[in-house]
Amino acid sequence: MAAAMAVTSPRQVTSGYFRNNLYVLLGMNLLVSLVAFSGAVESSLLPTWPATAGAVLCYFGAACWLYEKPRAGIATLVSLALLDLVGALYATPSAIGDTAKPVLWLLLGQADTIAAGALLGVTMAAMLLGHWYLNAPGMRMQPLIQLTLLLGAAVALRIVVSGVGLWGQWSEGAPLETAQQIMLAMRWLAGMGGTAILVVMTYSTLKIPNTQAATGMLYVAVITTFLGELVGQLLTSGRLYPL
Repeated sequence: MAAAMAVTSPRQVTSGYFRNNLYVLLGMNLLVSLVAFSGAVESSLLPTWPATAGAVLCYFGAACWLYEKPRAGIATLVSLALLDLVGALYATPSAIGDTAKPVLWLLLGQADTIAAGALLGVTMAAMLLGHWYLNAPGMRMQPLIQLTLLLGAAVALRIVVSGVGLWGQWSEGAPLETAQQIMLAMRWLAGMGGTAILVVMTYSTLKIPNTQAATGMLYVAVITTFLGELVGQLLTSGRLYPL
């Protein structure tokens, strides 16, 4: 989400969009910090410093946008995206140094984290930008169109990573049970196929243009992506490859 905001032009989008959504990211980072401090997750998998430093960056970035300092604000968003990516990769199950695990497993674990973060983050950023047009209706359409196209790229990346993971699972000769096959169908039809269709519909709607209808479709896309990722986590639990 921070990365998607960072590529959004501050010349075409008012500063309130960046400032308010940095407060959203502040809450997310604080929540992760509290979970890490509570000891509910092993510290080697969820260290406290990335989310804590991320929360500080969110506060600093919000102040930058409050005082209309777009260069510093964009730099803060880029730094926040990299910092949270490091924290997410720490929390990704790793088998580095474990020669019993295939190399594909190592690569897919990291790629799965990046693809999931990109899909969820860009969807949320695009939906919130569409909502911001209600507050600033005079903004140009190009930023929202850009995020919609970026969302399409994120969906394509998610399809590739999940497809490779599914191929790896089948190559291991571990068939899915009937209930898991139903969940897998939901994962692909709603989480990825449904989101891809919504991207096309949103893009077509923005050509009219109609930002309210496009924002409604992006709201639905948020639901489909969250549903797909939750089902994907359930399917992946206890398996070698991410599904």
